[in-house]
Amino acid sequence: MVQTLKTLLWRCLAVTALLLGLIGVFLPVMPTVPFVLLAAWAASKGWPQLEAWLLEHKRFGPHIRAWRQHGAVTRRGKRLATCAMIFSAILLQVLPLPEWGTWARWAVPLIFAGVLVWLWRRPEP
Repeated sequence: MVQTLKTLLWRCLAVTALLLGLIGVFLPVMPTVPFVLLAAWAASKGWPQLEAWLLEHKRFGPHIRAWRQHGAVTRRGKRLATCAMIFSAILLQVLPLPEWGTWARWAVPLIFAGVLVWLWRRPEP
């Protein structure tokens, strides 16, 4: 019973992450690859068939394998992530936010900057 519940929770996490990654394909504020990596990791814990499908997927498979083997991110991926973060940071500056959300205008770009430093220090496959 406990093992069945664990498997179900891993599968729910994998599907949720995959759906969030799919949303990220269309919304520049949502990253795609980190959610797909999370989905593959969760699938490895409770849904081997989904993990195998993701690893063999022509678009996501190479990125997942490169990440697992070397912690590597392609240069194209780094550029796309950089552009998406810059675009999102600009949107935050120009879109109206509620008064309590003005902290996001400064906090989010600072977080993006930290993530970009980390990202560009990752090896490339």
